Amino acid sequence: MKAMVLLVALLAAQSAWAVTVRDDAGNAVTLNQPAMRVISMSPHVTELLFAAGGGDRIVGTVSYSDYPEAAKSIPRIGSNREIDLERVIAMKPDLVVAWMHNNSERQIEMVRRLGVPVFLSDPQTLESIPEKVGRLGQLMGTELVANAAAAELRRQLAGLRSRYAGRPTVRTFYQVWDKPLYTLSGRHIITDALRLCGGENIFAKLTVTAPIVSVESVLQADPEAIIGTAEKNYGGVALWKPYATLTATRNDNLFTVDGDLLNRAGPRMIAGTAILCEKLELARRHRVK
Repeated sequence: MKAMVLLVALLAAQSAWAVTVRDDAGNAVTLNQPAMRVISMSPHVTELLFAAGGGDRIVGTVSYSDYPEAAKSIPRIGSNREIDLERVIAMKPDLVVAWMHNNSERQIEMVRRLGVPVFLSDPQTLESIPEKVGRLGQLMGTELVANAAAAELRRQLAGLRSRYAGRPTVRTFYQVWDKPLYTLSGRHIITDALRLCGGENIFAKLTVTAPIVSVESVLQADPEAIIGTAEKNYGGVALWKPYATLTATRNDNLFTVDGDLLNRAGPRMIAGTAILCEKLELARRHRVK
């Protein structure tokens, strides 16, 4: 009788904890107990998990997951394009968090077939970053840490929105790499960051998330500011210095930012957006001159 009472109590406790959240593809992800062994399949996901209080739960991640410092010591299971499924199986994860764009759909499906819950992460707006921190905290049972971190990120965002609301628009070219010349379209969260700062992504309407564009197309669009990231660049924004008639060049609005702060849709992107806003504010001052 006592054993039966204990069993009923255990089942009730498990049922009471069970949580279901929606991922960014709209899928319901249900866990019956907190995720203790998590695999991150993207650098931005690793940062989200740490912010949610689950850094010590990550048993495997991919290349370039290098923030915070503790992330550098996490075992690698491959890249954000291809993972070692045998290593994933050996790690016995109870949750895999993947990026909807770069991670192989075939491999994600294979992980699902192994019975491992998969949460797909693809923040489209800045507001969705603290939201993801909160949801991942729910899945790991670390809500106290996650909710506090999410609240602080929302506070920072609100401050930026208040400060830059109504600022004159600055037509902007966002340069990820220069060989080949890559940018990000309106399908990427960077466009939302630009919008918050009063910037307009000149290639927002392109259908590819990370398209290759030509020098000629940038010259034709004639942006007022060019923001280049400091990753995988050869000449960076210096590429545009010979084009003296380009408005961004003429007004000395060729800026460089840390790509890890803006190209990764993790918590640090809020701080990166603050830097982006400062650059566009400089462009407005140069316009007045």
